[in-house]
This record gives sequence, structure tokens and C-alpha cells, in this order.
Amino acid sequence: MKAGALNTLFQRVAKASPSLRMKLKQAGMEDKPEDFIKKTFLSAFYMTTGLVVAMFLVLAKLNVLRGFLFFIVPVIFFMMFFYMIRLPDAKISRKEKDISKEIVFAGRFIIIELESGVPLYNAMVNVSKNYEVIGKYFKEITDKVDFGTSMEDALNEAVEFIPSNDFRKILWQIINSIRTGSNVAKSLYSVMEQITKDQITEVNKYGKKLNPLAMFYMIVAVILPSLGMTMLIILSSFIHFELSLTILLALAGFLGFVQFMFISVVKFSRPAIEF
Repeated sequence: MKAGALNTLFQRVAKASPSLRMKLKQAGMEDKPEDFIKKTFLSAFYMTTGLVVAMFLVLAKLNVLRGFLFFIVPVIFFMMFFYMIRLPDAKISRKEKDISKEIVFAGRFIIIELESGVPLYNAMVNVSKNYEVIGKYFKEITDKVDFGTSMEDALNEAVEFIPSNDFRKILWQIINSIRTGSNVAKSLYSVMEQITKDQITEVNKYGKKLNPLAMFYMIVAVILPSLGMTMLIILSSFIHFELSLTILLALAGFLGFVQFMFISVVKFSRPAIEF
């Protein structure tokens, strides 16, 4: 397939996903949609090639049929492609969690600044200096204001590309207060109360999830391995089944994988909240 035909294909795939441009912007990736599709395609191709070659060498050494590899190559490639094309979603999720850790503190900081008589612009500058994650977004807003953009327009541009619903609520409230001329601090106070309640609800839900997860861990990672290995050793002596080192290592690897998956599930389920 020629380079021109591939570029046309990448452009068509990018057009088929109109939300991709927004996701790339929210993820902080400067690539154009078609360029991102191209990079993802090439990465999937290289990874598929490496994986297939490694599998071919292993199967050749074991003297197992290798012809079926040619049938699963497209499956492996598409799995790799659709897995890596979700990279912006993963980055957006990570950014959203990082923002959630600071959103309550930053919001309260702005309210205290405004109630102390500090102008909105100066409050944003102070937030940008005191909070690492949220501060970057406020710095972009203040930088645009410094270059001549109005505060309302700068906030509207920021709202479009911020990967956090809670953060967008705060900026929308500031925009509405600017348009109506109402007190920004009082408007933000009600929003922060709602965000705080939502985070407390998430913590309570997480606490309820831990009970079945802990039960699953006790059964699969503690009870079954200990009793299962004991029963397996006893049965092997009756049926004259030899427990080789390879089998024991495979079982140990499986148990390690189960525990790793459990830790990953618990870590992923934990809400990104700090009090």
C-alpha cells in the first residue's frame, strides 16, 4: 500500500472519530488526529511483528504447528491498535484524577482569596503558584488575559479543554458570575459544597466495594492456594502424578498474577480524593 493511500486511510479514520481532536487536546497531546492515528498504526504494526516473531521462534523450538500464526496476525494487530488508540482516554482519566485531588483545596483557596478582597485575576495567579495540577490551567488562563484576551473569553476557552467535570463547574460558575455581576465567592461556595458532597459519596461507595473485594482476595489468593496445594500434593501421591518444578512455578506465577490483578483493581477503584 502506497504512502498516499495510507495517509488517506488515516484521514478517513480520523474523520470517523470526530471526538478524537477534543480528546487529544484534553489529554495534553499536541498531535493532529490523523498524525495520532498514523503513530498508533505504526506502533501496533511494530508490536505485532515483534510478538509474532517471538511466538514463531517459541513454537518452532517446541515443534508445534506454526501455520496458525498467519491467521491470528490480523487479530493481534487490531487488538494492539484498538488498545493503543485509547491512550488519550487513559491520559484524560489520569489528569481527571490528579485534578480531583486538588479541586476542593483550590476551590476553597479561591473563595478565601476573594473574600479577603483579592481581585479574581490575582486569585487565579496565586492558585497557579500554589497548586501543581490545577495551577497549570489557571496559568494558561492568566497568560491569555495578559496577552489581551478578556477574562470571560479565556475562561470559555479553558472550559472546552479541561478534562474534569468538577473543574468545569467551577469555571462555569465564575463565568456566570462575571456575566451577571454577582458575587463570585458566594457562587463558588455553593458549587464547592456540592463537589465536596459528591466526593464524600464516592468515598462511601469505595468503602462498600472493599468488603466483597476483600472476601474475593481471601478466597482466591489465600484459602484456595493453601488448601488447593495441599489437596494437589495428596492426590498426586495417589494417582502417581509427578509435580515437577515447572508445574509448581506455573502455579506460583498464576497466584502472583491473581494477586497483582487484585491490587490493580483496588488501586483503580480508589477515588482520587484527598482530605
